[in-house]
Amino acid sequence: MAVTIGVPRETFPGERRVALIPRTSEALGKLGASIIVEQSAGVEAGFPDDQYVARGAKIASRAEVFAQADIIVQVRSLGANPEAGRPDLALFRPGQTVIGFGEPLTSPREVADLAHAGVSFLSMELMPRITRAQSMDALSSMATIAGYRAVLMAAMALPKIFPMLMTAAGTVTAARAFILGAGVAGLQAIATARRLGAVVSAYDVRSAVKEQIESLGGKFVVLNIEAAAAEGAGGYAKAMGEDFYKRQRELLTEVLREQDVVITTAAVPGKKAPILVTKEMASAMAPGSVIVDIAAERGGNCELTRPGETVVHQGITIMGPLNVPSTIPYHASQMYASNIVSFLKLMVQKGEFKLNREDEIIRETLVTYGNEVVHARVGEALGLTPVAPAGEGR
Repeated sequence: MAVTIGVPRETFPGERRVALIPRTSEALGKLGASIIVEQSAGVEAGFPDDQYVARGAKIASRAEVFAQADIIVQVRSLGANPEAGRPDLALFRPGQTVIGFGEPLTSPREVADLAHAGVSFLSMELMPRITRAQSMDALSSMATIAGYRAVLMAAMALPKIFPMLMTAAGTVTAARAFILGAGVAGLQAIATARRLGAVVSAYDVRSAVKEQIESLGGKFVVLNIEAAAAEGAGGYAKAMGEDFYKRQRELLTEVLREQDVVITTAAVPGKKAPILVTKEMASAMAPGSVIVDIAAERGGNCELTRPGETVVHQGITIMGPLNVPSTIPYHASQMYASNIVSFLKLMVQKGEFKLNREDEIIRETLVTYGNEVVHARVGEALGLTPVAPAGEGR
């Protein structure tokens, strides 16, 4: 019997994305899988039910999706949707697999609940940053959206325009934008700010990104600080000691004085975001300046950030947006769905679903399996001893 992939409607407040779009449901059909989608699941992202039906998917109620699907694909699974997602626990059945964002390193209760329910959970946050997994890297996809959107938010809040203009009324000087953190979100922010005409500079603890920043038209800011150990395994940023951050803040204060816009993007997976901009540093900026902190969901890089709010301090606007990718749901869903399909191709062949736990990508993303927590880092966070891989299973 062919494997069935279910797409429930997202229930997290304000979440407008959908895990699969009509075009990708057709692609999965070519692998021999059947697709069942909850009614109106894609409407807020711009994908009405009839588009799914036209691509071979079946539309059903939420209960029917969970009852019939072997694999549930979500944007926000239980750990990333701890309140509104809890009723879904009663709909799961042992042996089902769920794939999505789930905050496994910071949601121990939810991970334990999924294990208790006998559900195999594959976390998109834990996707290894290796060449073979690039097409499955949903964190990077969503960071691309967030970096772009952050610049637009700053441009709307700034009481200036970004580009230099030569007008009959005189010359308008270009805005100066500073990007803190040159990961995927930061690089997209640099590119977007440059396209809008800003003078862009950026800083990252990893000096290796200097060439990438400059290739996008930004200036790499050099601070006299030792940062050789700032890159962790898999290319992710690594948490540093407080002495490092204190020295970094001192040097960055002078840089911030000259900026109209600051966009902060520094996040460490599974940890609180480091404070890079203190109250005193923000106060050094000119009135009317804007800080957009897209690390707000992890507490924020700015000391003044209030997650989900916009505050004004001494004339400086500090924005702490949450769930930024959901504000551009059409393309965020398109990119996420593409990541999901690439991931599923590892597990679905000719209509059959198999979890090969010896595959590095599956091993690194598999959090629960057979009523057990099997991921080493997650097990450590829970204070458990993870179960060793047992080869291939369903």
